[in-house]
Amino acid sequence: MLFIETDSPPPFYQPKLTATKRKQLDQWFIGQRTQNYYLKRFAEFDQQGYLSPKWHWAAFFITFPWLLYRKRYMDALVYSVAGWSFIQLNIAIVLVAFEFVAMSFIADVYQMPIRFGIAAIIWLFWSFMVARWTDAYYYRMARREIADALEDNPRDEAAQKAHLKREGGVSLFGLGLGFGFFGFAMMVIYVQFLPIVAKPKENEVVFDAYDITKTAQNRVAIIYEQTGRCPTELPVDSDNPQVRISLSTQVEGQPSADCAIIGTIQQVRFPIRHLNNQTFMFYHHTDTDSWRCTSSLNEKQAPPYCTND
Repeated sequence: MLFIETDSPPPFYQPKLTATKRKQLDQWFIGQRTQNYYLKRFAEFDQQGYLSPKWHWAAFFITFPWLLYRKRYMDALVYSVAGWSFIQLNIAIVLVAFEFVAMSFIADVYQMPIRFGIAAIIWLFWSFMVARWTDAYYYRMARREIADALEDNPRDEAAQKAHLKREGGVSLFGLGLGFGFFGFAMMVIYVQFLPIVAKPKENEVVFDAYDITKTAQNRVAIIYEQTGRCPTELPVDSDNPQVRISLSTQVEGQPSADCAIIGTIQQVRFPIRHLNNQTFMFYHHTDTDSWRCTSSLNEKQAPPYCTND
């Protein structure tokens, strides 16, 4: 799509056709949907005698579904394999180069947004180039199919019409298939690849929450041992905004507990927002005169030494 001839006259142009006949053939190929738009574009290319960049919003936002919608099945396959591979290769090259050249000079908090920003800029540039040449591409496809229809059926207008309607027009099935593919790709990313990114972040937040809560428990345990009571007035604020520490003399479901230190995870963002409001709790068990740990996290998420009783 990005490597279209700009010679004069345009490729596959049939100079012997009358304007009326050419418009009729174009209408058969385009179909009823957005016919006026493409007829206007085709007339512009015919009049100027060469292909030039225009702008196509659908190709900018949904190139792959648009190709399937316009029955360009083989081109959609080539675009999805070669085009996306080319984008991914460029993103990988730029990211690797940036990692070695500049990433070490950037604060950690900005590194991930910058990586996403680089990928987005490359993707948007590719989408921009595709959108500029989509109308020229579709014009070329129309002129090629019209040339084939005229060559195969020079005097059979019905056969010409049948050929152009078969090769042109639109396919709602193709459009649905395109969006279905995107939905499937998003599901694969969410189920398979997102956890790869999220798991290290989740482990880091969980470890910090446990460590901060455990540190607070050590302080409280010393005071409890000296005074024999839970120091609820003790300031136990955390320096980490993602962990909130609180003290309580009552623990739900634990009637033998008289002192508890609770660490609550908060203010974590995608892709680990599910950790918000999850807790670690160390409580003093009066029957055994010992401290126990429990967590609202499941067994896979919580440390093995701090799980639900």
